[in-house]
Amino acid sequence: MASSKSPENSAPALQLYLGQTRHSRFVPFEQSFAYKLFLIDLDIDRLQDAGRICRLFSFEKPNLFSFRRRDHGQREDVDLRPWAEAKFAEANVDLQGGSIRLITFPRHVFYKFSPISLWFGYQPDGSLSGIIYEVNNTFGQTHSYVAAASDNLMRHSAQKNLYVSPFFDVSGAYKFTIRPPGQHLNLVVDNFEDEKRIHMANIRAVREAASDGAFLRAAAARPLSTHGVTLGIHWEALKLWLKGAGYRSKPAPHPKAATRAAPVAGAPHKVL
Repeated sequence: MASSKSPENSAPALQLYLGQTRHSRFVPFEQSFAYKLFLIDLDIDRLQDAGRICRLFSFEKPNLFSFRRRDHGQREDVDLRPWAEAKFAEANVDLQGGSIRLITFPRHVFYKFSPISLWFGYQPDGSLSGIIYEVNNTFGQTHSYVAAASDNLMRHSAQKNLYVSPFFDVSGAYKFTIRPPGQHLNLVVDNFEDEKRIHMANIRAVREAASDGAFLRAAAARPLSTHGVTLGIHWEALKLWLKGAGYRSKPAPHPKAATRAAPVAGAPHKVL
């Protein structure tokens, strides 16, 4: 796997990750589903450059695929760095001006939904220093989990503070297991309740250069990675309801927009 240490800004402003995600529920009954996905990997300081790499991808303009700043951070058409730096500071991470890369689902035509977006903050020497797990639900709510990071396999734990599904309480804890992104992207998100794993979601993807051909192939081979991800979530929710899963009403949002995640020890998942 390629090292995450490299000269600042040496990577292209825009890259792709193509792979698969799997979701598994373990209680009160088991249910799993998987679908192919593709993600974009952006340098948030070079978004204009990213928008010029491919004809099918634009920055702040309608296109087959695009990226808009208001879909992330403070949800406004403003520079993303101040928001990201403020969130990193909540985990005592000072990037000292180092680069920040965002891995997320692209906006497809006029639609955008990203269940999770990953912000990676680097020091000027290219070493990974912090990570933000920006989690979103289909009700328009978002919450970020922020942690110090390193160039090794990482595991972080945080109290669950976002209503993600009407079939799960807003309780328990998340455990994130992730490797620094390189040629491969590997992430596992476990939801624990009283030390019992009740749900797991993962992403396994391979990096590819951004090109019009790559975007077209990804759109054809991975239709569930954009509009379909929301349809898939609601379809699986319907099946859970038909199986008798209990419905939880949406509570008031958490008073804070971010939660600090702490490093935890433990053996890594075999999928990583």
